[in-house]
Amino acid sequence: MSVSPPPGTAGLVLAAGAGTRFGGPKGLARTPDGTPWLVRAVAALREAGCAPVLVAIGAAQAEVAALVPPGAVTVPVSDWREGLSASVRAGLAAAAETDAAALVVTTVDTPDLPAAAVGRLRGLATSDALARATYGGRPGHPVLIGRAHWSALADGVAGDRGAGPYLAAHGAEAVECGDLWHGDDVDLAARAR
Repeated sequence: MSVSPPPGTAGLVLAAGAGTRFGGPKGLARTPDGTPWLVRAVAALREAGCAPVLVAIGAAQAEVAALVPPGAVTVPVSDWREGLSASVRAGLAAAAETDAAALVVTTVDTPDLPAAAVGRLRGLATSDALARATYGGRPGHPVLIGRAHWSALADGVAGDRGAGPYLAAHGAEAVECGDLWHGDDVDLAARAR
């Protein structure tokens, strides 16, 4: 009797927002050497074994889509103006079309995210998993959401709030990743200066 491997873990990059505080869509942002943040986010998910990798796009949709690396799947978010929740819902709906047991979610504005942090969460992937990377105890990205939570999470997000309240209310496992990198998104890093 052969045993089939368990379903994999998909990845999701949230890159649909207009980036009003940032000064433009973060899906178009680049590192000082010209590498799109989007390319780095997709690479971190892929290097950690996430497949497929989904990319939620909304503001400046055509321009952002042009930066999505080959093989990654674009997920248009028509209602992106409603806030982060629209991207989360669209990403979860796209993930539900795969056979993945879990989804690792990150934001495009964490261009320094190492694949090792993604891998640490991915190592916990089951259909019931719920985990969040922390940095010195401070919650951050990526997050891991098992398929059993997708429907309830999609129903529970609203406005510009992502999965944070759901993760807190359902006792998501804190996975310390501060030994791998600082964990700051671009907005947080800018405020720290």
